[in-house]
This record gives sequence, structure tokens and C-alpha cells, in this order.
Amino acid sequence: MAVDNNISERHLRLIALGRKNFLFVGHDQAGENLTVLQSLVASCIANKVNPQDYLTDVLMRIQDHPQSAIDDLLPDQWRPPD
Repeated sequence: MAVDNNISERHLRLIALGRKNFLFVGHDQAGENLTVLQSLVASCIANKVNPQDYLTDVLMRIQDHPQSAIDDLLPDQWRPPD
């Protein structure tokens, strides 16, 4: 079996492309918002969760979700609604 790091290089490429695009977001707060969104999407992808389904569900559920169980809404623990 050949040893390579293609998977890690592929993930780092996304960060490098994002970094170049983030130069033109307008202001600091927009850049921070964009990095949070990119982190959420990357976490979803890493956990084999559809980012659009995840964000749609979590944004609807978060208003009534108890703060003590907020970890249930993280991408690695989230379960789609029945």
C-alpha cells in the first residue's frame, strides 16, 4: 500500500481557496461570519451530513431547543427529524 496524504491536501486546498476569497468580503464581521459558516459546512462534510439539511433543521429547532442539550445540535451528534 502506497503512503500518501492526498486526503489532507484536498481538505487544505479548500482552506487556501477560501482564504483568497475572504480577502474581499467587505469588512471584518462578514469575514468572521463566513469562517463560522465554512467551519460548520466542513464539519458536516467530515461527519457525512448534508450541510443544507443540517443548517435548515438546526435553524428551525434552535429557537425551542433547551440550552442544556445544545450539544445535540452539533454536526457529529445531529440526527435528522423523523
